[in-house]
Amino acid sequence: MAADSDEMHERLIKSFQPRLRNLIAVQQVLDLLDFVTPDQKERIRQKNTNEGNRAAADALVTAVIQKPHQAGWFRAFVDALEGSGCGYAADYIQNKIPEPEVETENDNCVRLIQILSPSLVDMKVAEVRVHCLSQELITQDDSEIIAAATRNHGAKTGARELLGRIVRGRPGWFSKFLSILLETQHTKLYYELTGGSPDCDKQKMIVIFAPTGNEAATEVSQEAGDCCSVPESNEPADKEGTDLPIILPLCVSDGARCAGAARDGEADDITLRDYQMKVVRPALEGKNIIICLPTGWGKTRAAVYVAKKHLDSRKAAGQTGKVAVLVNKIPLVEQHYSAEFLPFLKPMYKVERVSGASQLKISFVDTLRKNDVIICTAQILENYLDRSRTGEDEGVNLSDLSLIIVDECHHTQKEGVYNEIMVRYLKQKIKNAKLKKEQKPTVPLPQILGLTASPGVGGATKLDKAVEHILRICANLDASKIMTLPPDQLKRDSKKTVKPVEDRKEDPFGDVIKKIMNAIHYHAQLKPNGDLGSQIYEQWVVQMERKAVLEGDHKVRACAEHLRQYNEGLGLSNTIRMWDALNFLNKYHEEEMKNKTTPDEEQVIQITDTERFLFNLFKEYKEELHKLANNPDYENKSLSILRTKILQEFSTRQDARGIVFTKTRRVAIALTQWIQENPKFADLDVKAAYVIGGGDQSVVKPMTAAEQKDVLTKFRSGEVNLLIATSVAEEGLDIPKCNVVIRYGHVGNEISMIQTEGRGRAEDSTYTVVDVKDSGVAEKECVNEYRKDMMNKAIDKIGALKQDAYDKKIQEFQIQAIMEYRLRMKMKQKEDIKNEDPSEVKFSCRGCSQEVCTGEDIEVIEDIHRVNVTPQFRELFIRKESTKRKDSLLDYETNGYIVCGKCGQRWGSMMYFRGIQCPSLHVKNFVVAISGKNMPKCSKWTDVPARFSAFDYVAHADQLVESSDEEDA
Repeated sequence: MAADSDEMHERLIKSFQPRLRNLIAVQQVLDLLDFVTPDQKERIRQKNTNEGNRAAADALVTAVIQKPHQAGWFRAFVDALEGSGCGYAADYIQNKIPEPEVETENDNCVRLIQILSPSLVDMKVAEVRVHCLSQELITQDDSEIIAAATRNHGAKTGARELLGRIVRGRPGWFSKFLSILLETQHTKLYYELTGGSPDCDKQKMIVIFAPTGNEAATEVSQEAGDCCSVPESNEPADKEGTDLPIILPLCVSDGARCAGAARDGEADDITLRDYQMKVVRPALEGKNIIICLPTGWGKTRAAVYVAKKHLDSRKAAGQTGKVAVLVNKIPLVEQHYSAEFLPFLKPMYKVERVSGASQLKISFVDTLRKNDVIICTAQILENYLDRSRTGEDEGVNLSDLSLIIVDECHHTQKEGVYNEIMVRYLKQKIKNAKLKKEQKPTVPLPQILGLTASPGVGGATKLDKAVEHILRICANLDASKIMTLPPDQLKRDSKKTVKPVEDRKEDPFGDVIKKIMNAIHYHAQLKPNGDLGSQIYEQWVVQMERKAVLEGDHKVRACAEHLRQYNEGLGLSNTIRMWDALNFLNKYHEEEMKNKTTPDEEQVIQITDTERFLFNLFKEYKEELHKLANNPDYENKSLSILRTKILQEFSTRQDARGIVFTKTRRVAIALTQWIQENPKFADLDVKAAYVIGGGDQSVVKPMTAAEQKDVLTKFRSGEVNLLIATSVAEEGLDIPKCNVVIRYGHVGNEISMIQTEGRGRAEDSTYTVVDVKDSGVAEKECVNEYRKDMMNKAIDKIGALKQDAYDKKIQEFQIQAIMEYRLRMKMKQKEDIKNEDPSEVKFSCRGCSQEVCTGEDIEVIEDIHRVNVTPQFRELFIRKESTKRKDSLLDYETNGYIVCGKCGQRWGSMMYFRGIQCPSLHVKNFVVAISGKNMPKCSKWTDVPARFSAFDYVAHADQLVESSDEEDA
């Protein structure tokens, strides 16, 4: 029974974790928790210092629910929350959840405090603090922390501490706080919070724009009884689906009411702007369409409107409505849920979100059944559609849905997951036509609504090919129309400039790197193709390395690998600081040397003459590179242009907010460090942070969805005012309006350009492209402008087609799409045939050609991890500790990596699976031979045409138990 109770408490805590991270005061709670170990407390406190209270709260929750549980752990946690003034958090984990109206009202009160905090921090914090303590809005510990913050950092910092602590209280804190403001003579602040005026006791109306919580509100007050209208505007919404007025009545004499209290019983009515209503009209008639509007013009809000009207009409007709909102990135699930669909559909309709990061993905079918709107990653839906097809488990059918909204629908291309779903739709559509002819019942299909900022031209160089590309997207989505506005209505006022870069007059740092590279060419007798530092040279080096691996030429392989690193170092020195490039090269050589030593003693494993030459070569020139990297006279011109542009924008604007887009994660991180370390930027209050992708394809540590969200939250609040971002921020992520957008040394295609331009949403925004040597971004931007114009012309041409001609083209492309899909499936089935005998598959070390094992030694864990747990294999590798964080999941964790005991070549990672040590192999680190013939390309395990046996956990566990018993005897 105790275990069941613990499990229930764990589930409650996990389900309310998003709430808890905002309601827990970590420092105070930690002091009252005895069952959390001192080491855990120290790590949580460190996280609190480095990453803030929210991140630390997540770490605290993880520590609290960690097994095994001590007796009474849950009661102790509740008591710690109550004792530290976090009673509202304690209510949630005890399932004492307030009524939805009370919860919503309290949330809106918190939001109002956040919106008006720039004014509220001007309060007389010492007086307000005393009153808040007496009214039990804060604890004694809170009071002391606020007082210390005021003494050490000023009144505004103290006020921020106070505001951040009172909003964690139980509902009812808002009315007490208003009374305190009146008692302490803060009349102006009182009326700001209540929407009233010191000169008038009449009921007032406050109109809050940006209900999504992304920007500060704009307020318009009017007397009650007047027509509370919003001035006519032809300007676009400030961001994806925002800026629709919520009119909230506030009575000045009743200051206890929160600004959000008007939202009781019914969801907010959605009022679209004229241009939004124009593009959604066919969808309201039940037609499949694509809405094409630039970033920031309210596509998502229009989609929410369509979803609500769709559900309303189905309800009125006595039919069940079921809406699926498909996105292509996990962060977008939470964004659309909390910022768009939930605020406008709750409580009339049930809204839920599911992604790969959500536990609800396990019960997706049940979640879909219980809710009216599901926001999910497209892959989740595709997985369950496939389950239904195979019948292996309970799945989902397209007929279970009545409306599918496809976000960023330009991704509905040949092999994307969107297209997998839509091909199912098209196949059923054709079957329905046949059934209809045979006068048999048809299978109902959902309505489709696609959303995109730009369908692009698909690499077309001629208008007719651009038309074909867009028509194929329309066909894949079964769209009867693509709805947009004339180009002249879509123009923005942002000023666009392209900053070319001149070659350095002197580049001694680059010259030294090129000297090293030429020495390597001579040593390996290589004749390079392309200029050093160029993309052509990079491709040539990769080809040389692959060829050398297949031929067993370790001299060329080692040289090619080092040349790749130097080539990237050249690119970095042209993009960021020479110092960053040197650090990159230095770290690479340190890692390589580390792999050449044993863990117990500083003894070289095996270094060939070529490797010794390569290490000594870097060592010989390292000091010279170090001196040059410290000389600012030789820095690249692009960095100087970027510095000037940022300083100019932040010195001439009262509230500058900017994004710098760059090509790689490494550059984004380095640019952020460069800005943070430069006192000139600090003088102008430039506060930079980076946002990079979450995929693990790069050697640079990826960013989790939670980390991305945290940075974007700081950006919205103003704690960060300059984002340095990779392409992850170009598309979909809800980023508040900016007035400075810079592309630094990287330009994507026309879709990327249009989306990036859309990030500059303020009226006086600027869009700047800074060229970098050998990047060619200036020319690419010109090409993108040409393609953008071509795309607009193509859309116009499609719009001018007669419906019969349009329908004929769409039908032709749909049949072609189905045929191409069938062909791809046949090809995939052939590729999936694993008919090679595992004993004929040989694995050799990529670094020294040592024979490692055969396919018979490989076992597969959960269809993902290929491991070799044979005693013979254990004699061949050395385990190394990793500096990266270890991944820990339910059944396994990875901790450290393994290298060849002979040459130090990395082979894979060390994994513990349910207590068993399992070396996990990465196939890219080996030469794979089948029946004596080396495979030319084998970068992932799916490339190996053999089926390996499943991991026999029981057998291996029994062996461990037996050996353990023998040792004990």
